[in-house]
Amino acid sequence: MAIRALQGFFECTISPGFLLIIGNWYRTEEHAARALFWQSANAGFGIISDLVTYGIGQRAEEHGGLEPWRGISLFLGSSTLVSALVCFALLGSPREVRWMSKEEKRMAAARIVKNKAGRDVTGRKWSWPQVFEAFQDPQLYFCMVNAFLSSVPNGGLTSFGSLMYKSFGFTELQVQLIGIPRSVVSLIIFLVVGIYTRRVKQRRIYVMALATLPPFVGMLGMALLPNTPHYKWSKWFLYLITVPYVLSLFLAWTLIPSNVAGRTKKTVISSATFVGYCVGNMAGSQIFKTKDAPQYIPGTIGCAISLGAEFVLIAAWRLYYMWQNKRRDRMAAESGVSKEEQERLGREMGERDVTDLMNPYFRYTM
Repeated sequence: MAIRALQGFFECTISPGFLLIIGNWYRTEEHAARALFWQSANAGFGIISDLVTYGIGQRAEEHGGLEPWRGISLFLGSSTLVSALVCFALLGSPREVRWMSKEEKRMAAARIVKNKAGRDVTGRKWSWPQVFEAFQDPQLYFCMVNAFLSSVPNGGLTSFGSLMYKSFGFTELQVQLIGIPRSVVSLIIFLVVGIYTRRVKQRRIYVMALATLPPFVGMLGMALLPNTPHYKWSKWFLYLITVPYVLSLFLAWTLIPSNVAGRTKKTVISSATFVGYCVGNMAGSQIFKTKDAPQYIPGTIGCAISLGAEFVLIAAWRLYYMWQNKRRDRMAAESGVSKEEQERLGREMGERDVTDLMNPYFRYTM
């Protein structure tokens, strides 16, 4: 239990760290695509992991020797160590990395000035006014509640996914193989949506809302279909179409570097988002109980309710951004300042660490 707690403690820095890296290196219109590309690696490694796990289990079943769980732990642990060394050598902000010249670092920093969100540089002083503003900004609550609602299914499916497969009638070793199509579908979806959001602007929130619908149908279908061998593959397909739910979570994370300006404010909202993420995962693992096997009706219905509520929340989130942008456009038109001057002033205020609410020339991406 203690080792598992330490694993979670160290693992929790991964997603926030990548979000900071994305904000440091890429323009607003690139955030979604880059985030989904690196997130696709999770699905890609899932395919490798399932195949290796199946091989280890198959060998242990046939020849004995080292227990399967020990072999799997050695494989995952060594892979993690190698990845950590690579990340330590290569990752960081443009100012911190060792593999760029001074001129290249200056160019990398200059290309994100257009974001009007400043730069996440180390050494920036903590700003208490930005902390207070963060808790007054609806974005904090949109991000946090969305992370919670999206993570309830995540917690349940992650914790009980293999048990649900076995409840459909598959053996323990078959579970390792039939999970591979799910990882393949995840990989394809991440890449396709990443390319789409890069080429077509202002589509992130639309994709987030649509991504809640197939999982909603899949969850209800798994709960309502009879638990007989006749429906084994039907339930497998319903479980497969729950894959897109992660888009609502990951694309929402990309809205933080895109739509939150101010170093301290961004840190506070990111932290609140990951609190919602962790609490949602804990709640999701609790609504699936072994006494509800084999159909897990309370858990699957609870996940479906979370997805339905998330759809409503995402729609309200987009309406809020539309209202803010229209209000700012109207104020800018009334001010008489040219568009070129508005752009210049917006960039300057962003570089001075002015928050999005205090920068009248900041516009929210959707």
